[in-house]
Amino acid sequence: MASAYRTMMQLAGILLCLLGWVLSCLTTYLPQWKNLNLELNELEIWTMGLWQACVVQEEGGMQCKEFDSFLALPPELKISRILMFVANGLGLLGLLLSGFGLDCLKVGEQQQNLKKRLLLLGGILFWISGITAIIPVSWVAHMTVQEFWDETIPDIVPRWDFGEALFVGWFAGFCLIFGGSLMNCTVCSTDAHSSSPHYIMAEKQDTCQHSESGKRPKSLRV
Repeated sequence: MASAYRTMMQLAGILLCLLGWVLSCLTTYLPQWKNLNLELNELEIWTMGLWQACVVQEEGGMQCKEFDSFLALPPELKISRILMFVANGLGLLGLLLSGFGLDCLKVGEQQQNLKKRLLLLGGILFWISGITAIIPVSWVAHMTVQEFWDETIPDIVPRWDFGEALFVGWFAGFCLIFGGSLMNCTVCSTDAHSSSPHYIMAEKQDTCQHSESGKRPKSLRV
């Protein structure tokens, strides 16, 4: 029963991490990190991402232009690019390591200690990946709030607002952190179970029974 529950927790954790990793990759390339609504021209909505700026027209058309230079970007967008790449790389590495450490995978059944270490390392990588994904999203959101309430900018100037990609990035980060926590909890529960007195007594009894069966004298043939 405990083994089945642990396997279910591992599957739930890795599925959450997989969802978080896919959403993190999606956040990296979405152009909706910031939205700009023009009151003078309500038929157009401007959006900005890490790679390009787009204008969405009411007729359904969308035109995008990539940024010409990385150095010309604001600091938060430059560092956000780097952090999102790091988050995606760590998430992929965590998926590979923890995937080989799953109990339902028959590979390496004789090396349980190694599988536990892979699960633990994968969970830690998911934590770091989730935090690394949340940092740039929160930074861009903080700068957007500061610019929105900046009193030095005239009221007639349009203000940037939160884009959909920010919410996707937050959700991705929390999925990675929660999924990594589930993976690490299964490792801790396994260690606690193996060190419990009932488990140790059962193991000793098993060993004694095997040793006694091996020491039994063979019956003499008449």
